[in-house]
Amino acid sequence: MAFCPNCGASVEGRFCPACGANIGSAPPQAGGTAPAGGGGAGASASAGASGLTENMAAALCYSLTLITGILFLVLPPYNTNPRVRFHAFQAIFFALGLFVVFFGLGMFMIFLPGLLKIMLGLVEMAASFGVFLLWLFLMWKAYNGEKLVLPVIGPLAEQQAGR
Repeated sequence: MAFCPNCGASVEGRFCPACGANIGSAPPQAGGTAPAGGGGAGASASAGASGLTENMAAALCYSLTLITGILFLVLPPYNTNPRVRFHAFQAIFFALGLFVVFFGLGMFMIFLPGLLKIMLGLVEMAASFGVFLLWLFLMWKAYNGEKLVLPVIGPLAEQQAGR
């Protein structure tokens, strides 16, 4: 999918559906890169000018989860790309869900006696390692152009990205 060098919108043909700019006779490039070159005020906001392809932007959504998810939702042209928006929303919901689960677990552990606290602490460490592996797997899948929909938060992310 190509992006308009003028406004950053997704383009399927020779003309941008958002601003009507002539994209040229070059066919859309595979892999989600924007057409190279192109002047104008919006050229610096295009994916080609920033050096980020669609798959790289999708993977970077997970890098700092909440922060990069929000950044990719507000930065053009990524905020108009449905695939990047899905990964950004899923990264945000992933971070918020982890915060709620681990905060609740920490509050619960305060009231446990010594041995149970140690045992639950070991379970929490194993869960943290599993979350770390899941985080790496999400970035890897997004970079490879695949869409991994997590239970519960994935459908919410799809719904938000479709808007």
